[in-house]
Amino acid sequence: MKIALIGYGRMGKEIEGIARDRGHDIALIIDQNNQADLTVDNLKNVDVVIEFTNPDSAYRNYMICFEAGVPVVSGTTGWLDQLDEVKSLCEKGKAFFYASNFSLGVNLFFELNKKLAQLMSGFDQYNVDMEEIHHIHKLDSPSGTALTLAEGVLENHPVKNSWVEGLSTKDSEMSIVAKRHGAVPGTHSITWHSEVDEIQIQHQAYSRKGFALGAVLAAEFMPGKSGFFGMKDLLKL
Repeated sequence: MKIALIGYGRMGKEIEGIARDRGHDIALIIDQNNQADLTVDNLKNVDVVIEFTNPDSAYRNYMICFEAGVPVVSGTTGWLDQLDEVKSLCEKGKAFFYASNFSLGVNLFFELNKKLAQLMSGFDQYNVDMEEIHHIHKLDSPSGTALTLAEGVLENHPVKNSWVEGLSTKDSEMSIVAKRHGAVPGTHSITWHSEVDEIQIQHQAYSRKGFALGAVLAAEFMPGKSGFFGMKDLLKL
């Protein structure tokens, strides 16, 4: 399979290594030094694009790939105010795979988080908050993974109806404390606490390899498909 990489930072390089190990050809690499090379003509012979860039350029990148008729796998976060537009194009035949986190373990963690929120919905003596820690180069805050986890709580708990970055004293708000330290790949903790005890679930990534493998598996999943997909489709959750 011929893969184009848009974004060639730490994650892009990790994806490249895993893709090559799995027998794929990296046909095109776009980074900040050759953005003008991201054209419809250069994408014509590509089977799928893997995009990990930043919120400011992501949507434009998607539109160029869609114009070329190439499926897109993206892990860029912070652009979701334009999500409905992307989904609308997918209903018209474009192909897009999005995940706030491509780690197989994190996506199982998402399901565990939802289940725990359902179980805790009948016990109003417990409050819930979240802490997420990432490396200092992380551009968005809170992380896309943290927002997905927050949505999992809000959708399954009768009291919480919104989230706020930082500490909140409102019963209806879920606090998300976002920290940026060193080279931490990503740690997310959900804590339910009462006056007498607490329950905590946590996912801690040891390296970027888990995220990169998930992105390559998503790329392998996409050829020949149209529509909007996510990790639930890949993992059959």
